[in-house]
Amino acid sequence: MKKSRRSGAIQAIRLTAALSFGLAVLLPAVLAHGQDAGSAGGTLATSGVDIGLLPHDLSPWSMFLAADIVVKAVMISLAVASVVTWTVLVAKTMELAAAKHQVRTSLSILGAARNLNEASQQFQVRSGAVAALVHAAVTEADLSADVPGEGLKERVASRLERIEAGAGRTHTFGTNALATIGATAPFVGLFGTVWGIMNAFVGISKAQTTNLAVVAPGIAEALLATALGLVAAIPAVVIYNHFARSISGYRALLADASSAVLRLVSRDLDRLRVGIPTHKVAE
Repeated sequence: MKKSRRSGAIQAIRLTAALSFGLAVLLPAVLAHGQDAGSAGGTLATSGVDIGLLPHDLSPWSMFLAADIVVKAVMISLAVASVVTWTVLVAKTMELAAAKHQVRTSLSILGAARNLNEASQQFQVRSGAVAALVHAAVTEADLSADVPGEGLKERVASRLERIEAGAGRTHTFGTNALATIGATAPFVGLFGTVWGIMNAFVGISKAQTTNLAVVAPGIAEALLATALGLVAAIPAVVIYNHFARSISGYRALLADASSAVLRLVSRDLDRLRVGIPTHKVAE
């Protein structure tokens, strides 16, 4: 599923970039072919277009202000998507860093514990996913006190597996938004570009000229939407891939903690099998 999302987003970016490049290269050539050679000033004069009224400031902000309402809506939505992307980056980076540090600290505690009861005492005042693993093992051991045996390990493993899955889902929250932005932002930008070029052709029809000095501003405004779509999509895909790897690393650490808890349970069962007394985990 993750690979399909990443490949879909990358394909969307490639397709949009190719289409935008084609529009940027071919459309001016088509328009230039329609005007008479060396008649730029004459065309403007005969078509009634005042050169002084043509826009000269083609900065991104000026193009945004001059764009159609639909194109403006597309640009604003892409800007919001970009803000969401960077917000998720900051929030998830801090969240995963804290979670990994907590698991690593807990792993050292579990490695030093001799039995489940000792580990339970160490995690009484702690919280987090590893503490939940220990408490789940203690709860199952207490519930199975009257039926000690190898079945205890299977029941504990079942509880730990569910806790691991829940922790993984918790830390993937927010990354789905990155996958959605990476897959859809290029097409949203392309929609804004197509709409803007349609408006540019309407302007050509009204101005009765194909002179590039007249139509270029409208085309530039349209292509700005695609540029914003790529600006929103490319970081989203890169950040999504980064978090996919980071969450996989966190899950691996949590799996190590789960294995450490199962080793404590197995150790206690072997002690009971050979008749070595152990403390009740509930104590």
